[in-house]
Amino acid sequence: MLSSSLSSFIQLVGVLLIFLFVLFITYIVTRWLAGYQKGQMTGRNIEVVETARIANNKFIQIIKTGDVYLVIAVGKDEVSLLTQLTAEQISSLSVDHSESVLKTESFQEILSKVKERFPKKKD
Repeated sequence: MLSSSLSSFIQLVGVLLIFLFVLFITYIVTRWLAGYQKGQMTGRNIEVVETARIANNKFIQIIKTGDVYLVIAVGKDEVSLLTQLTAEQISSLSVDHSESVLKTESFQEILSKVKERFPKKKD
């Protein structure tokens, strides 16, 4: 009885070690593939500058191809050219975007506004 329990425990430890080894190899291969794909993407003439989602599976992207900026619509099965931008238009868009950032309120400010809406309790 004792030897069968010991044998079962050794089998459990062996299976656990094999599982951890497979996880480790999977992690290493995934990291290597990600680095390889990232290396393949760099040094190309096409760069995605900005992406905005407009619907499910539909995006608008600003891409830079060489010295030309293009605005494209990307759908599930199609890519359409919308317009071409100049470098000056891209820089003015980034300035306009920074000015339109909304002021965020702290939780304490929001809580005080909510408290003001409710009538105060009389003791």
